[in-house]
Amino acid sequence: MLQLDFYGTLVAASLVLLLGHALVSRVGFLRTYNIPEPVAGGLVVALGLLVLRTLDIEIRFDTSLQTPLMLAFFATIGLSADFASLKKGGRIVGIFLLAVVGLLVIQNAMGIGLATALGLDPLMGLLTGSITLAGGHGTGAAWGATFSEKFGLASASELAMASATFGLVLGGLIGGPVARLLISRVQTPGCEQEKPRLPKGFEQPNKERSITSFSLVETLALIAVSLLAGSLLNGWLQGTAFELPTFVCVLFVGVLLRNGLSALGVYQVFEREVSVLGNVSLSLFLAIALMSLKLWDLAALALPIFIILAAQTLVMALFAIFVTFRMMGSNYDAAVLAAGHCGFGLGATPTAIANMQAVTQRYGPSQIAFLVVPMVGAFFIDIINVIVIKLYLALPFFAEV
Repeated sequence: MLQLDFYGTLVAASLVLLLGHALVSRVGFLRTYNIPEPVAGGLVVALGLLVLRTLDIEIRFDTSLQTPLMLAFFATIGLSADFASLKKGGRIVGIFLLAVVGLLVIQNAMGIGLATALGLDPLMGLLTGSITLAGGHGTGAAWGATFSEKFGLASASELAMASATFGLVLGGLIGGPVARLLISRVQTPGCEQEKPRLPKGFEQPNKERSITSFSLVETLALIAVSLLAGSLLNGWLQGTAFELPTFVCVLFVGVLLRNGLSALGVYQVFEREVSVLGNVSLSLFLAIALMSLKLWDLAALALPIFIILAAQTLVMALFAIFVTFRMMGSNYDAAVLAAGHCGFGLGATPTAIANMQAVTQRYGPSQIAFLVVPMVGAFFIDIINVIVIKLYLALPFFAEV
């Protein structure tokens, strides 16, 4: 057995990201379905380690950096949340939130019900529900660690990573077909119209903005304060009815910092810098998490877990067609929103954006969709998801777990 220390693990994680970048840039399938670079590289390495294990060669990593990286990512999510932008969404944001909540409840009920029917731990049903599908890799890993430590659920993190990856791919696969089906029923604006300006944060994603050493220190300080205050808040809430995972407390502190400093006129968060640091944190976190996957622990669960996730995919498509589309007005914007809901309902917000861009490039613009989906998918989904999960865990059903 080869044990890599902190530095060796950091080097390995960096190489995983470089490998993932090379794979995504060269393999059309990975680009088409928006597979993140750390996921692509990490899964290839995990498969390689599985092969090595059959040869009695095992490599282990120092994962002490994983938690700080995960918390830093959620801090940047909080620091990116601007309450002032809610005024632009108005009533339609509230309606879409109701649709999102409905799906979260159904996903968890479906996961728990199928897991129980298949003879699995009902906690696995939660992990293959909204935790990983709506929450993605970061939220899945956070709750996976909680389930392992608090409930003793074996291979929870590995299951979370596998479920989140499955959802990421399927979220990109079904968004387009769902949108095409719905668009056949409505009038489209037409691509010949001039596209309206997209909301802040998405209108010029590739535009370079200068980052100075001092501004970098300022942003790092905000992240550090979020981590410290969030950890303290988590400690205070331990053992109470309001107990939450540490990452939610960190995210909440980030939101307070962003909007509090802005309201007082003290400081404006540098969004581009926050997003860069957040992406770096998430990429390294995912690289370490995925390259550390013990795929052999999931071998016995492969078929039942696939059944649950396949059923979740079907439910997502039907929900988008019969619920999201109708709740959002049964028009073109609603069809684009349904495609976006497929993206982050099963995978992640970037998948949702990619789904919507594919639709609007062909059929015409939808400014409402590009305002509502990023706002809900990048911030509100995490808060609402935690509340739904906590309510499920509070059920007497889980008291014996």
